[in-house]
Amino acid sequence: MAPTYKQRYYTPLEVEQHSSSKDLWVSFLGKVYNLTPLVEKHAGNILLKPILNVGGKDISHWFNTNGTNCDPLPPPPFEKIDSSSESDTSRSPSVENKSPCENVDNCEPESPSELLDNSGSDELVSSKKKSDFDPQIRTHIDAKTGCEVPYIPQGRFIHIPPPYPSASWANDFGTPWWKDESYCIGHLSTKTRKIRIINTLTSQEHTLEVCSEETLEEILNRFYKYNKHAGSYTWKYNGKNLTMTKTLEQNGVKDEDEEFYELNFNEEDWLPAIHVYFNDDLTEA
Repeated sequence: MAPTYKQRYYTPLEVEQHSSSKDLWVSFLGKVYNLTPLVEKHAGNILLKPILNVGGKDISHWFNTNGTNCDPLPPPPFEKIDSSSESDTSRSPSVENKSPCENVDNCEPESPSELLDNSGSDELVSSKKKSDFDPQIRTHIDAKTGCEVPYIPQGRFIHIPPPYPSASWANDFGTPWWKDESYCIGHLSTKTRKIRIINTLTSQEHTLEVCSEETLEEILNRFYKYNKHAGSYTWKYNGKNLTMTKTLEQNGVKDEDEEFYELNFNEEDWLPAIHVYFNDDLTEA
């Protein structure tokens, strides 16, 4: 069985696929949130309607954007989900099992030297600089009262107070959902790209949309969907072995879609091709 890793980055298309009341994700300010538990908790509440209407979409426009976007995640190591049912994954990196956002203390980037301890192990150093990530709902001045109030043209939603004093308003709910990191499942990719993966053993070819921030290890994890023995292959580009702990760009696989756009070339005709070579070793399967 293929090893499973916690996903750090998501494409907009992946978020878009979770748009129902029973499976609802949104993204905002560079993060991805699974709001399904929130919907279940407040089922039947009319204040859920604006949230249900934006399932699978980016709602950054609901928030003030001055300096609140989350910084990119640091380079690997990334988290592996431990499971006794998994097969041998000794060649795969493993770190402390935390959520994508908890593992980087609200996404504040560190230098490579801060990521590893002095012994060279793959455990994250606990002392990290705190981030200023603090999403704030947009506000405006109410024409009738002259007070600063939330700007919610989409309609009032969960944890937003009523426009006027109300005895029915209970503000003892704790942290509003947009500040509750327990809903955060990862980051929204700032740039996605497509690549071709060609299996030299079977001549099969697959086109994958991946996040530019992902390492080859993380792209490999995506590829397990198409080949459960993907870990038993050597990955190459232009005849050179790829370093699985680096991103495509760091491996010299340039993202040239902007140049293709300027030249009026069809990007789909010029996707970079990654060739994978079978190692005759099923220990990664």
